[in-house]
Amino acid sequence: MDWDDLRIFLAVARTESLSGAGRRLGMDASTVGRRVARLEQAVGATLFAKTPQGYRLTAEGGRLVAPAEAAEKAATAAAEATRREAGISGQLRIGAPDGCANYLLPQVARRMCAAHPGLEIQIVALPRVVNLSKREADMAIAVSPPETGRLTVQRLTEYHLHLAAHEDYLRAHPPITALADLRLHRMIGYIPDMIFDRELDYLSETGVETAAITSNSVSVQMQAIRAAAGLGIVHDFAIPFAPGVRKVLPDQISLTRSFWLLRHADDRASRRLTLLAEELGQGVRQEVARLEGSPGIRPKGYNSRG
Repeated sequence: MDWDDLRIFLAVARTESLSGAGRRLGMDASTVGRRVARLEQAVGATLFAKTPQGYRLTAEGGRLVAPAEAAEKAATAAAEATRREAGISGQLRIGAPDGCANYLLPQVARRMCAAHPGLEIQIVALPRVVNLSKREADMAIAVSPPETGRLTVQRLTEYHLHLAAHEDYLRAHPPITALADLRLHRMIGYIPDMIFDRELDYLSETGVETAAITSNSVSVQMQAIRAAAGLGIVHDFAIPFAPGVRKVLPDQISLTRSFWLLRHADDRASRRLTLLAEELGQGVRQEVARLEGSPGIRPKGYNSRG
């Protein structure tokens, strides 16, 4: 068996499709299919069953996963030994929720790439939890620690959120001096049935039951707030990127959450990934502290029209 064929086998097993494996590996689906067929011929067994839901492992395929992953681990270790001599390089894929991916990771990635010119960073922003078991990413940042899975979990930092609106909206609508005043205002938030983590159910903590404008994207919500479309819960670290957005009732509505760094348990032996995880964690902590301390997030007194 050829290691490269095993690498393709694992990609198909994790994505459950030839096209998905091809995108991950940078090759076309037909080539992936031919390489899988070659591996099946080499082992003398059918490794996948094609179903309407995708390519599912057969019993023989399932038995091949563990030795294939052992070969993957050995190949990674060999590649790392080479990289250690030349410095940290290669690809690093980071999964993260929308807010972190948009407002924190670009600055962190800039510093990491400056420190390691041979490093290529991919940021995967998904409105769901990144599946590390299927190797959708090398590591992921989450808003709550997972309850299952073979993962190592590290709490990175706390971050804060507040109710906010654009100053144009606040000037044009009734004053807000108490929570009861919110019923007179248009709210912006998540699509309720697309909240993938209970930690994202922000509006329920304000006493507001429904929102008029909703999205599964934090960035879309922020753009709606910037457009003076209403009020919503925003990350403090995002406010410096939104001129004119101001906190509302900061003493009465203040939320605290945490970011967690997740890694596959098998990666603990990887010195390269451990070093990059340390740099990523430090960078996220620094960016949260820097942006939350920016003068741009201080509330202004828009409690009346003016």
